[in-house]
Order: sequence, then structure tokens, then C-alpha cells
Amino acid sequence: MKILSTRFNARALASTALALCAFAATAQPFPSKPVTLVVPFAPGASADGIARIVGRELSASLGQPVVVDNKPGGGGATGLIGVAKSAPDGYTIGMGATGAIVVNPNLPDAAPLKPQEQLAPVAKVADIPLVLVAGAKTGLRDLRGFIEKARATPEGTSYGTTGQYTAQHLAGELLASMAKLKLVAVPYRGSGPAVTDLLGGQLPVAVVDLTSAYPHIKSGALVALGVTSAARSAVAPEIPTIAEGGVPGYSATAWMGLFAPAKVPPEAIEKLAGAIQAVVAKPEVQSQIVGLAAEPRYLGPAGFKSFIHAESDKWAGVIASIPAPQK
Repeated sequence: MKILSTRFNARALASTALALCAFAATAQPFPSKPVTLVVPFAPGASADGIARIVGRELSASLGQPVVVDNKPGGGGATGLIGVAKSAPDGYTIGMGATGAIVVNPNLPDAAPLKPQEQLAPVAKVADIPLVLVAGAKTGLRDLRGFIEKARATPEGTSYGTTGQYTAQHLAGELLASMAKLKLVAVPYRGSGPAVTDLLGGQLPVAVVDLTSAYPHIKSGALVALGVTSAARSAVAPEIPTIAEGGVPGYSATAWMGLFAPAKVPPEAIEKLAGAIQAVVAKPEVQSQIVGLAAEPRYLGPAGFKSFIHAESDKWAGVIASIPAPQK
């Protein structure tokens, strides 16, 4: 009996030792292996550039490789659906932007992604400046002049956008609602074509990415009526905001941030968020982001989550007021 007892104890000790080793292996401090950063846009886009800047610096901060994986499609939703379905361990994160996170979920034909249920906000990293701009031939010089002219045009004033339900389109619709204007959206395939028609005089005004319009604003070929953000842009601080120009409280921001799958341990979220905050605070990183015509804007997990709730509610209201597109 004593021999059997000794053997049993030995086996129990061995089993316990193996369990402890396994626990130690799984309880290593996060992160203990490479992190994948999914970018749901094509290589070369501004979002891809920002993701690569952040990913490179995040790798140095975390002490682990951060591998950028481009998975474009679905207006930025396809890659995030993959993130939502990945293991909730913090080793797969994704870059999310305005459209996929707070606009698309409020559309009738929304992609099968429910960001506020399936994703955990990690950190907001940047804003993308948008600008309401007019062709020089219109004679418009400021936002008040545009508002007066638009109110005197009962049939409606056309404005260019980068497509139905894009941030540029919704920024225009919000302006129409808040300033009591009748604006007629004209969709283009990006800011570039809209700017071309502005320059040619085929279009009076448009809401476009600041980076596409700014060279022509500086040359005098286009007139900036106001940036859509709540504060002036660091890229072009001389341009007033639309709120300053005569529509108090107006703010329509295009932005991007990082997300993890829902149910990722809070300690992993906090570790990632703290590292991202340190990265975005670096002057050289800020310069690189501004060089891509974006603006560093950090928000931590709690603040980012509240921001997303507010943005989603705002755009849901705007979308509900827009007539359905003609088929």
C-alpha cells in the first residue's frame, strides 16, 4: 500500500507540475508574440499609411512585431468582420474608420457587422480633415455668403461628395439640416474628380478631403468656406471652421482608430491603449501623420467608446432624414 501511495503521489505531483507549467506558459505578460494589425483598406491609402506608422512604432513599444495585414472591401467592414471573429486575446486588432463603425451600421443594407457589440474600442488615433470648398468662379468668399446664396436658391444648391453616405456626403447633409438649406448631393468617385469639376466650373461647391483641395486653395483656384471639424485643422489653421463661419455647434469629423474583438481581457486593451497613446504623443509620429493630411487625435478606450456612441446617434439621425436614393 505504501508503494502504491508513493507512486500515486509522484504521479499527482508530476501532473500538478505540468499544469503549473502550462499555466505559466499561458499567463505570460501580454504581448508575448506578434500582433496582427488588420487594415480594411487597400495599400497606399491614407488609412494604410497611418496604420503602418502606428504599427511600426507600436512594435518598438510593445517589444513584439506588429504585422500589417490589408483586407480591403465592404467600405472598410470586411476586414473588421474578420477581426470580430478572431480570438479575443488582443493579438488581432484592426483599423476602423467613420464609415464602417458609425455610418454603415445605420444603413438599411448594412454589412453583417455590429461594431458596438462585436468590437472593443482600443484607441482613436487620427482625424481626417474635410473642407467645404467653392470654385473661384462662383464669387463666394466665405460661409455666410454661401448660406445667403443657398437660401436664395429655392430649387436647391448642388454640392459634390465622394459618394452616397460617405463622411463627405453626411457632412453636407448635416450642414443643410443645421443651416436650414436645400442642398442637392452630387456623388463622385472620390475627392479628386469632384475637385476637377470645381476647377472647371461644372460644380459650385463640394465637401472633400482637405488634402485634395488644399493645393488649389493655396493657389486661389478654390475658396475654402470652412473645415467641418470642431476645431481648426493643423494642416491649414488659417481656414475657419463651419461653426466659426456661422453655424454654431456644427461638427462633422472623419476619423480612424484601433479596435479589438469584443471580450478581449481589459488588461490587454489597457496595454495596447497605453502604448498607442505614447506612440501618438511622439512629435515625429505627429509630423508623419500630418504629412498624410491627417491629424493626431488620441482617445483612450472609455473616451473612444463614448465618442462612438455619440457619433452613431448623430449620423443615424442624419441618415434617417435623407431620402432614399433613386433606383
